[in-house]
Amino acid sequence: MSTFMAASSREGKQLHDAVFQFGQAAQAAMAAYGRERVVNATVGCYAGEDEVLGCLPVVEEIYRSLPMADFITYAPPVGLADYRKAAIDETFEAYRPEGYIDAVATAGGTGAVHIAIANYSEVGDDVLASDWRWGIYGSLCQEIGRRLTTFALLDESGAFNIESFSSAVADVLRKQDSLLIILNTPANNPTGFALSDQDWAEVLQVCRFHEKQGKRISILVDIAYIAYAGEKNEVRTFMKQFSNLPPHLFIMAAFSMSKGYTLYGQRAGALVGVSSSEDVIKEFTELGRYSARTSWSNVNRAAMTLLTTIRGDAALTKRLDEERMEFFRIIQQRASLFTEEAAQCGLRVIPYHAGFFISIPAANSQAVCEALQDELVFAAPLALGVRLGVCSVPLPKIKGLAAKIKKAVDK
Repeated sequence: MSTFMAASSREGKQLHDAVFQFGQAAQAAMAAYGRERVVNATVGCYAGEDEVLGCLPVVEEIYRSLPMADFITYAPPVGLADYRKAAIDETFEAYRPEGYIDAVATAGGTGAVHIAIANYSEVGDDVLASDWRWGIYGSLCQEIGRRLTTFALLDESGAFNIESFSSAVADVLRKQDSLLIILNTPANNPTGFALSDQDWAEVLQVCRFHEKQGKRISILVDIAYIAYAGEKNEVRTFMKQFSNLPPHLFIMAAFSMSKGYTLYGQRAGALVGVSSSEDVIKEFTELGRYSARTSWSNVNRAAMTLLTTIRGDAALTKRLDEERMEFFRIIQQRASLFTEEAAQCGLRVIPYHAGFFISIPAANSQAVCEALQDELVFAAPLALGVRLGVCSVPLPKIKGLAAKIKKAVDK
C-alpha cells in the first residue's frame, strides 16, 4: 500500500522551473567569480546599468507615503472600485473600445490568467496559445483540468502565422463548442514579438467566422509587458477593434502591476472584460468575484491605492509615463546592440519589437545554456530556444554576447 497521502489526482505533480535553476547557478557563479564577470540573463525584472533591481521613482515615492491603514486593511474580493476603473483606463488608454466593460482585481497577471482559464474554458477542454509562450500557461491549465494546445506564432518570414492560428482554432472547435485563446502581445514573453493591427483584424475575422457557426470564443490578451512596448497609445491601437464584437466573442485583458509599476512582489493586477453584451459583463464580474474570494480572497490594498493615486493626478501620471519611457529606452538600447551583433555573426533571433526578452531558436536549448555557463553566461532554456532577459543585463555585458551564444548554438 502506498504511503503517499496526496489525492490521486495530485500525485506526481511537480513544478519544473528551468529559469529558477539557471538563475540559482548564476548567483553561485557571482559568488565564486565576482558579479562583474557573470552575465545573468535569466532575470525577468528590470535592472539598471548598475544591475540593481529598478523601481520607478514615482512608484517608490508614493508607496512609501501611503498610510499604514492601506497596508493592513482588507479590500473587497472584486477590488476597490476606483482601482477597477483605473485599471480599465490604463488597459486601454486612448483606445478604449465601445461596449460594456468591467474589471476584477487579481493576484497579479498570473491571477488574471488563472481565473480566465477557470471561468472561460470547460474541464477537459483545450486552451489555445502560441508555441513561443510563457511556460506557466501550461501549468495553469493542467492545475484545473485543462490542456494547453499551441499554434505556430511565426511563419517562415517571421510574420504572425495566421494560417497556423486559423488551422488550430478550426481543429479545436471540431471537437469542442467553446474555446479560450491566450495571446501575449505586445512585448511577448519570451520573444518581444507583437501582433500588428492587421494581424489582429485577421485573428478577429477567424473568430467571427466560428462564432457565426454557433461556437463561443473568448480571447485573453496578456498585456503584462505593454508598459515597455513603446509609446502608450501607439501600442494600443489594435484595441479599438474590440468594439461591438458579436455577443459570443468575448475579449479579456490580463493587466499586471508587476512590470508596469515595478511592483513584482506585491501581486496586484486585474482581469478586464469587454463585450457588446451587458449580460456577458455582469456574468464576468460575478464569476470574477467568486473566483477571487475562493482563490486569494482579496489583493494588496496598498498597491491598488498606489495605482489610483498616480492615475488620479495628472502630474504623477506624467511622471510615470516619462519614467517608464526611460526604462523602455534603456531596454531598447540593449536589445538593439544585441540584435545588431546577432546579425553580424549570423545568429538567428526571433523578430524582436520591444519588451523584456529576446529569444534565439535552438533545437537543444538545455545544452546551449549549459555550454554558455563555461563563458559565465546564464540564460533560460525553453522548449523552442533560449531566452535572454535584456531587461536586466547592462549594456557593457550585452556587447559580445551574441557571438558567445552563436558559438554555443553551433557546438
